Amino acid sequence: MNILFNIFRCTFTVITASALLISCSQDHPTSIDTASPQPSSEPAQVLSLARSDLPPYQMVMIFPSGNVPKDLPDVEQAINDYLLKKINATIEIRPIDWSVWQDKTNLMFTSNEQFDLMFTSSWYYLGQEVTKQQIIPLDKLLKEYGQGITSTLEPAYLESGRVKGSIYGVVTNKEFASTKGIVMRKDLVDKYHIDLSPIHSLEDFSTVLKTIKDNEPDLIPLQVKYDRSPLTVLLGYGEFDMLDTTGGPGVLRRDSDDLKVINMYETEEYAHYAKLMHEWFQAGYINKDGSITRQDEFEAVKAGKAFAYAESMKPGFDAQESRNTGYPMVTVELTKPYTTTGDTTSAMFAIPRTSKDPARAMMFLNLLYSDPYLLNLLDWGIEGKHYVKKSDTIIDYPPGETAKSIGYNLNLPWMFGNEFNSYIWASDDPKLWDKYRSFNQNAEISKALGFVFDPSGVKNEVIACNNVLLQYTGAINAGEFEPSQILPTFIKALHTAGADKIISEKQRQLDEWAASRNRPPTQMR
Repeated sequence: MNILFNIFRCTFTVITASALLISCSQDHPTSIDTASPQPSSEPAQVLSLARSDLPPYQMVMIFPSGNVPKDLPDVEQAINDYLLKKINATIEIRPIDWSVWQDKTNLMFTSNEQFDLMFTSSWYYLGQEVTKQQIIPLDKLLKEYGQGITSTLEPAYLESGRVKGSIYGVVTNKEFASTKGIVMRKDLVDKYHIDLSPIHSLEDFSTVLKTIKDNEPDLIPLQVKYDRSPLTVLLGYGEFDMLDTTGGPGVLRRDSDDLKVINMYETEEYAHYAKLMHEWFQAGYINKDGSITRQDEFEAVKAGKAFAYAESMKPGFDAQESRNTGYPMVTVELTKPYTTTGDTTSAMFAIPRTSKDPARAMMFLNLLYSDPYLLNLLDWGIEGKHYVKKSDTIIDYPPGETAKSIGYNLNLPWMFGNEFNSYIWASDDPKLWDKYRSFNQNAEISKALGFVFDPSGVKNEVIACNNVLLQYTGAINAGEFEPSQILPTFIKALHTAGADKIISEKQRQLDEWAASRNRPPTQMR
């Protein structure tokens, strides 16, 4: 199924998206060369856009989130006090639960409700939003009001937001690769003296799950959800290059030198991992509602109900998940870093057509790239209340506070602006941003980096195949059924829905894309 949805905890849904045409002529993405951030507790005097002729304006920014911090009103007030001085504007920060994002945003567009900035991504409705003319081109706005953005982002990354000739999404400056693995509660790993060093494959994890099952009967050893489990996380990018998230079946083998598009669901690897999930389900290692639950896995750990889950990872991920769950977490990576088109466009912001002042929205977005004070207000809240500074760039919780008790724990720095300007937590590696840069530079590069499938010619088949995926993959991901019984029916349904036609069209477009770059597949990394 749509594996890129696994990177950022998103709900799989049927999308009939148009193509994201990325202008990328390089074999490798340009590395980020951002100077080490020096954010200060004092408001930065960077690219101040306050003008005497700007009338007051109230903005609304929406983005998906698993929680609404109780102290959000306090942080919002602090941001607004600052924005009034900078651009004579205020902003309502409105997190929306991942599971209802599309329903709520579609309703907002239908009712023509005013909002000014919205999260988007190549894997999260960007193509659909462009096709429906729900968001506006940003080229002119970037030129006039986005100097902080254009001076921060490398051109190749800025261009990745280009759809049908115009830039519609501004990319967050962050890591542009990922690895896959398992996240576990460290206290239980230590308690039962679990040696993680021999774990190099998903199969190796079976003994760990058995230890938790035998000794913690009230705890779920492995938490999964209907669209994400070790099957989807490890198969996508561990074994295959998923190519896109909206175009139905059709992937590349990651270890192959050619560009042959295949149906992942017919491969031996898919059947193998599906069988492993079924064995784990029968052994009682997986939550019984895994095929239908939409709850983020870390929430179950946070509630003290689960031990581990599968995820996409990056440097410092164990510390990030420790803040998310409130427990010390430890990770085991099972794949090597990999960069795809989806990774370079995995977090973006767009300006919807309902904005009554797109220029002001761009001014605010620009500040998130150029103004460390504002960015850290949004990321971490108010100094002294939600964090204390250990140095100019290192922060920690105030005395007596933890990740569970703190009133502002949005914990989404990967979503906003220039993450390299974000403070680093004392529990993180102080050289985290240097490791991000190395991570980006050393990642294996997809042979199809820059290619995005245009499903418009097979949109009916894409819809039909996505409906089949919704019907079958939840149960397969969670291991509820014996694969030998369900896979033949599932694969037959995909063929009936038009999977072969989609794969043929994807192959045609991929071949044309490769030829246009004068790079034979065997010479691509």
